[in-house]
Amino acid sequence: MNADLDLRKLRYFVAVADTLSFGRAAEQLRIAQPVLSRQIRALEQELGTQLFVRDTRGTELTDNGRLLRAEVQPLLASAAAVRRRVAIAARGEDVFTVGFMPGLTVTGAVRTFRRGAPEVDVRVMRTGWEDQVAVLHDGRADVSYLREPFDGAEVRTVFLHDEPRVVMLPSDHPLAGTDQVTMGDLGSEELLQDPAAVPEWSGSAPSRRAGDGSAKRRSRTVEEKLELVAGGAGVAILPLSTARFYRRLDVRFVAVTDLAPTAVHIAWEASRASARIAAFVDAARADVAPL
Repeated sequence: MNADLDLRKLRYFVAVADTLSFGRAAEQLRIAQPVLSRQIRALEQELGTQLFVRDTRGTELTDNGRLLRAEVQPLLASAAAVRRRVAIAARGEDVFTVGFMPGLTVTGAVRTFRRGAPEVDVRVMRTGWEDQVAVLHDGRADVSYLREPFDGAEVRTVFLHDEPRVVMLPSDHPLAGTDQVTMGDLGSEELLQDPAAVPEWSGSAPSRRAGDGSAKRRSRTVEEKLELVAGGAGVAILPLSTARFYRRLDVRFVAVTDLAPTAVHIAWEASRASARIAAFVDAARADVAPL
């Protein structure tokens, strides 16, 4: 890719690629559609290839367009990260941000880190399964606590600990009063989260309902999952610490004996190396406590 490519053109390209509509992309970008079309043509000329096919049926990506869409995101995220860090420095702020998944407690590591760097403004931000790694790439966080599975490309990680996963059931569910269940016991249930977050779900029983039904009611946050579970819409698989943190009377969690534990890691962007990141990683490792 040409190092002189205009990031603005690439953002315009992403908007069209994701909407497959020059009109909708122009609305999102708040620019005139003819301007957007000219910018895309200019990008195609710079790259020497056609990125979109437009006909009476609509707009489609070419093979090279799909390749660019896959390749461009890290570049845009890196640019966003640089802008954020420079903006913080320009304001005279000394900030270190820690991302963490629901259920994880980072207080101990933050306190240890602050003792060694009292001048630093340490901030924390809650992440989710979809953005736990993205916050590193786009600069929203300096380090992030990750739960498997995650995309480890372009990040460095240090393993912290394992923790069991449990199934969340409505309190009146026939299995809610048991001490433990197996994946087979859950064969008729609907999973209320992205199946990619629980690879074993579809792998252990191809007939499981983790597609059509759950896709319509798939939830992003723990709170949404538990509301749906309590209402009898399906079940959710969560780490034990998350289940304990979000206790409620109308939902019960039960151990799943044949579901492997999930691993927790501390991670940072591979291209970044600093004494502060190393110090926080050491603090995180020292803060590991048994569940």
